[in-house]
Amino acid sequence: MDSLLVYGSYGYTGRLIAREAVARGGSPVVAGRDGRAVAEQADALRVEGRTVDLAADDLERRLRPFDAVLNCAGPFVETAGPLVDACLETGTDYLDITGEFPVFERLRQRDEQAREAGITLLPGVGFDVVPSDCLAAFLNEQLPAADQLRLGIKGGGGLSRGTARTMLEHLGDGGVVRRNGRLIQVPTAFRSREIDFGDGPEHAVTIPWGDVVTAAHSTGIESIEVYAAAPSWADRALSAVDSLGWLLERGPAERVLKRLIDARLEGPDDRQLATGSAVVWGEVTDEATGRRARARLRTPNPYALTAESAVAAAQRILEGGRVPAGFQTPASAFGSEFVLELSATERELVEAPAESGGQAAAIGESERPSPVEPR
Repeated sequence: MDSLLVYGSYGYTGRLIAREAVARGGSPVVAGRDGRAVAEQADALRVEGRTVDLAADDLERRLRPFDAVLNCAGPFVETAGPLVDACLETGTDYLDITGEFPVFERLRQRDEQAREAGITLLPGVGFDVVPSDCLAAFLNEQLPAADQLRLGIKGGGGLSRGTARTMLEHLGDGGVVRRNGRLIQVPTAFRSREIDFGDGPEHAVTIPWGDVVTAAHSTGIESIEVYAAAPSWADRALSAVDSLGWLLERGPAERVLKRLIDARLEGPDDRQLATGSAVVWGEVTDEATGRRARARLRTPNPYALTAESAVAAAQRILEGGRVPAGFQTPASAFGSEFVLELSATERELVEAPAESGGQAAAIGESERPSPVEPR
């Protein structure tokens, strides 16, 4: 990994990734716009550090020596564009750990440019969206005729400062689902259902997870919804969040909230990283026949998985010749089994497709749409 630039390396997740890369024997170059933070990290890891400003005129010159860039600096809606522009000019492969669906969609639209430049665009090589993307691809392999996909996420173990700030940036933006090949904007917590993550039925609500873009690319399925486990009272609370958009558009309110995040949040500690876990649930359905398949994937703490999966993805990219140029997802680049190569991940096929249709939904897995229609 001597030809890898890790941008945003001194943030919480970036530090985990840089440390993981060095632990594997690599010598990544750590980088970011804060020269002092970069220098301190580089000294601690005994690697090279470089100050890189995405707004600088010499960004392309700074990227040219590297075979790949791994972007760890969010909000990615702000950082992905300049880095991808430079990568297209320099022939540098691009990876990031975003979970922001607009970023996935923007990079998907640059597929042809990337192919022409001979580079790979591979966003989402962390918890967003490696486990869910690989699970979606696995389920599609079980039922290739599936035309509907639903995913569910249940996780814990704390938030990093960067994740919280990104969530704040999108607070009040509502949600999104994929329907018949189109991304449809919907209210926050637009739909709810009961999902069995392994310990019985739990309430879950729709969230704007990146798989509404990535899973469609990986599987070809054109109707996708993603849910997150949440208390039953969360439906009303989350729906009310949409009304806060006007407040956050006022600079003072946003600045106050960001200061609170910076003062209170750092990220999961070592104990949380070691003991935390998450579950990803998935279901594919062939509407014409009623056939379906369901599976669950258990993972370690999402941040611990992100550090390992991001470095593993970068290693594969740097090996060369194994990942096609253009826009890729973790599953389209490495296959559905990629996630099982990571530590402490386990997959369970809960329900295999029946030979004939007509199966009823399992108890506790019923779906309840909200009365609000998509907008």
